[in-house]
Amino acid sequence: MNSEETPVRSASATDAPPTSPDVAELDPRRVRLVISVLTAAAFVVILNETLMLNALPPLMDAFGVDARAGQWLTTGFLLTMAVVIPMTGWLLQRLSIRTAFVLAMSVFLIGTATAALAPTFGVLLAGRIVQASGTAVMMPLLMTTIMTMVPLHRRGAVMGNLSLAISVAPAMGPPVSGLILQFASWRWIFGLVLPIALLMLIAGARLLRGSEPGRAAHLDVLSAVLTALGFGGLVYGLSSFGEGAGGGINPFAALGVGLVALVAFVWRQRSLIRRGNGSVFLDLRALRIPRYAVTFALMCLAFMALIGGMLLLPILLQQVRGFGTLASGLVLMPGGLAMGLLGPTVGRLYDRLGPRPLVVPGAIGLVAGMAGMAIFAAVAPLWGLVGLHMLISISLSFLFTPCFTAGLGSLPTHLYSHGSAMLGAGQQVAAAAGTALVVTVMEVRSHQLAGQGLTETAATSGGIGAGLLVATAVTVGVLALALFVRAPRPDGEASETPTAASGAAPTATSSEPEPTAYPEPVA
Repeated sequence: MNSEETPVRSASATDAPPTSPDVAELDPRRVRLVISVLTAAAFVVILNETLMLNALPPLMDAFGVDARAGQWLTTGFLLTMAVVIPMTGWLLQRLSIRTAFVLAMSVFLIGTATAALAPTFGVLLAGRIVQASGTAVMMPLLMTTIMTMVPLHRRGAVMGNLSLAISVAPAMGPPVSGLILQFASWRWIFGLVLPIALLMLIAGARLLRGSEPGRAAHLDVLSAVLTALGFGGLVYGLSSFGEGAGGGINPFAALGVGLVALVAFVWRQRSLIRRGNGSVFLDLRALRIPRYAVTFALMCLAFMALIGGMLLLPILLQQVRGFGTLASGLVLMPGGLAMGLLGPTVGRLYDRLGPRPLVVPGAIGLVAGMAGMAIFAAVAPLWGLVGLHMLISISLSFLFTPCFTAGLGSLPTHLYSHGSAMLGAGQQVAAAAGTALVVTVMEVRSHQLAGQGLTETAATSGGIGAGLLVATAVTVGVLALALFVRAPRPDGEASETPTAASGAAPTATSSEPEPTAYPEPVA
């Protein structure tokens, strides 16, 4: 086969074993280089999500807005991610890997430049929304590329290396932004990202040339509208509860619209599947594969507990324990670094042991760490807080890498992009739900304690403890699901995939064309 002229074909669901000829024909050095560039680009866009955490106070002062308006820099980002991510299942079928990457990074660059030069708060918010649109495509794109380019026996190691980037990036955001704000204007938070993102765009565009074009895929406009209303309504409503926002759209109304739209969206997808014309927007048949469904639910619950718990820690450190923004960021950084550095080791262990020997201890450690934080965070010494956060972070590394790998690996090839899109959308909704849950509990308990005569600091501390206990209860559900996690079947779980006769996903023998594109193996 002349790899200079002929792009590598898509692997079918039966090509999962390491002896797959399509996967074997890929030049390992080229695969490593392509995935490295995509991972570096993902690091940049994920870092951007948490860079804003320490920047809200100076931004509020610079534009003269209150906390409720300032919070939209985060809420708007989450809302956009929730709306765009479900569309990536269709987008990654329609476009080649190269085109999708160039589109995502170009949109991210435009948003970053807009935010850096923003003369008003409205323009800054618009820049953040554009940034989120590019960010939403990157992670499903990276996950789909790994699942289609990497042999089954190497996926754990590659996913472990990926976690090095996606775990370290959020941890580095607060301390990096704290350092920037210590010496420069808030505009440099965006200005320093611009040249790095531009280099990633140029490198990716060169390395990914020669990838197969995507196949023709009809965009069902009604599905796009329903998914925007559904996921957008849920995230807005839950985030509004978490922020305690008043005015604007009623959170209950937003949640009601979101739930109704999601029900209609599911009905619409089932209708499109029955027609069999290839226009399904987000293929929900992936959830009918038990091994994927278990990991999907586990990841959503873990993300809910993580975001909810980690939202309360900076409040505790700054308002109760008296740390500054930079110091609180540095307290949380060792755990994120440990989680990322452990990722490659966890990936190699996954390739040797499978998911369950890693996921169950990880879930136990997560429950123990969150419980310890809920009970001792207000009184523990600094080293104790760092240790508890490290325990939580290390436990999450034993959960995320195996669950990503086992869950997506359980899908037939034509569902990879849809499965990764559902994971991303589910995590955004879980993040909003976790935020709303713990903040509501914190506020209710704080008001109760303040009414009993406690000082504001003591009442806030008690409210945070109650919120962390609720997050701990969520992790118990993670532990229960961890007991049911299984490794993917060597045949891509074709035997578990519902048959076409039932109106479900085609099996490995389906003649449906594979949508996933591959980079050319040799430059």
